Amino acid sequence: MAKVEFHHGIFDKQAYACRLLRKASRAGVPLVVTGDAATLQALDRQLWVFDEQEFLPHVLATGGASLPERLHATPIWLSDDPASVPGERAVLVNLGSGIPPGAERFERLFDLVASEPEDRQLGRARWKAYVAMGWDVQPHEAKDGPTP
Repeated sequence: MAKVEFHHGIFDKQAYACRLLRKASRAGVPLVVTGDAATLQALDRQLWVFDEQEFLPHVLATGGASLPERLHATPIWLSDDPASVPGERAVLVNLGSGIPPGAERFERLFDLVASEPEDRQLGRARWKAYVAMGWDVQPHEAKDGPTP
């Protein structure tokens, strides 16, 4: 059974995702981030600039793009098709609006939900779907907010 860490009430999903990825990277956890191509491209750009002291090695693979084998060991993959990511990865981070394709392949899923009403509504639908699939869903209220 997959475990879903349902992070909700997020002010800025991109910044929150960057901090979550930094934490996973420091712990040596290889993972996949999924969502639509535009969201992943924005996250790719954000990962280059969010921390001037640290670089998080990552690759962007969207639209069925095949990457050279030398990149397969990169710890963070940004992919709109997480089921096709090579190698063993136990963690999936969902920035998308639906249940990620291939989510059952992963032991742990972080589902990020913004505080905007539309994203909250989509998040509620995903929550219900995860529960219906028999997955263990754990809520986590985000402690982020606008910078004063």
